[in-house]
Amino acid sequence: MHFGVILRTTGVLLCLFSIAMLLPVVVALIYGEDTQRTFLTAFCITVASGAVLWLAGRGEAELRSREGFLITVLFYVGLGLFGALPMYLSPSLAESFTDAAFESLSGLTTTGATVIAGLDELPRSILFYRQLLQWLGGMGIIVLAVAVLPMLGVGGMQLYRAESPGPIKDTKLRPRIAETAKALWLIYFGISLACGLAYWIAGMSPFDAICHAFSTVAIGGFSTHDASLGYFASPAVESVAIFFMIVSGINFGLHFFAWRSPGRYFQDMEVRTYLAALFGVSVLVVWVLLRHPGAADDPLRDGIFHAVSITTTTGFTTANFSAWPSFAPFLLLFAAFAGGCAGSTAGGIKMIRMLLIFRQGVREIRRLIHPNGVFPLKLGRDVIPDRVVDSIWGFFAAYMMIFLGMVCLLLAVSDLDFTTAFSAVGACLNNLGPGLGSVAVNYADLPAVTKWLLIFTMLLGRLEIFTLLVLLTPSYWRS
Repeated sequence: MHFGVILRTTGVLLCLFSIAMLLPVVVALIYGEDTQRTFLTAFCITVASGAVLWLAGRGEAELRSREGFLITVLFYVGLGLFGALPMYLSPSLAESFTDAAFESLSGLTTTGATVIAGLDELPRSILFYRQLLQWLGGMGIIVLAVAVLPMLGVGGMQLYRAESPGPIKDTKLRPRIAETAKALWLIYFGISLACGLAYWIAGMSPFDAICHAFSTVAIGGFSTHDASLGYFASPAVESVAIFFMIVSGINFGLHFFAWRSPGRYFQDMEVRTYLAALFGVSVLVVWVLLRHPGAADDPLRDGIFHAVSITTTTGFTTANFSAWPSFAPFLLLFAAFAGGCAGSTAGGIKMIRMLLIFRQGVREIRRLIHPNGVFPLKLGRDVIPDRVVDSIWGFFAAYMMIFLGMVCLLLAVSDLDFTTAFSAVGACLNNLGPGLGSVAVNYADLPAVTKWLLIFTMLLGRLEIFTLLVLLTPSYWRS
């Protein structure tokens, strides 16, 4: 294990992240707020710590996959803890470090679970910073850093593979990983810009449009208002959100290839499954709301919006969906387990895995009927190797075991009721945010130990479990 390169790379990434703490200073100056010292102090602490790590790890060494896993985990944990500094130091929030870390890591993992109330009264610089954390975490700030690591003498493919979500991670959009990262971020920035302009045209202020574009494209769900998008009470705003939530839930690599050939969207089996799932969940939720008059002010509008928001694991709300007839909120929570497409900013297991698990189940039934038959598993014309199918089943089994284990652990260490514990773990593991029961609106009342367990759960979901679990195996640490 080359600990020198690990320290050096982590230090560089922390220094890069510290720049994000300067942008809210500009916002504070624009709006005449007195939060500049808070962000400058946090910036100095972060950049100094990064410089110390960089100096401690100076030297030449090749970055391998095993170092890539450790750097990815260390960076997300370190970035989350350092990212908590502005909220911990801010007099406007007066948060404990646990709450500040929860909010920071919830943003960076694009979970959207919050412990802060009274958003409408907070300084805009703080609100902007929360949204910026989600935007940076959406595509993965490590992918952004990979674009500049070759200039520092460190290869980046290992980091990209460790952080990138989805079961198939070897396809490069361009020959070099730096060019791949730049292409992904160009697409990400372009969609974010289009989303912000659309929100502005729909009636948001420029500040709200930028902030909500950050969290929409990141599929994060943070808002600048306690009422989330319900604050605007605007069908136009909700329509913009629905469109860009759907777009952001699609593989960004596919966006790259479909730029000149839009038909590729409809040729992709995962996208077709994704759109069909969104349609099916929307129909079921609207049907439930229509059968219970008074459950929602506008069953069609509320049903479609929340079906898209929760299934894509964004977490925006316009109403308290947890108070709807019980089938609807539980359906939405279970839909979030599927999430969006691999290679998107969405959380969850990913649609491609769910599709392959379903097809594998169908294949096993056919094998029972025809024991001597040969039934290759295909996506379109492509045959899926058994190794990929095995890894997906392993991932699914680990995902479910961790989910159930964390639910039991939360019940054991706290006085939470089953619905709250079940939904809190599901919402954090799927990087969704809002849950049911006591966490339908806010996580502030949870005990500190429960919050740290949920922080760990968010990281597991964002890093797709194995990136983090591999560090807990003895064989990883053997030379």
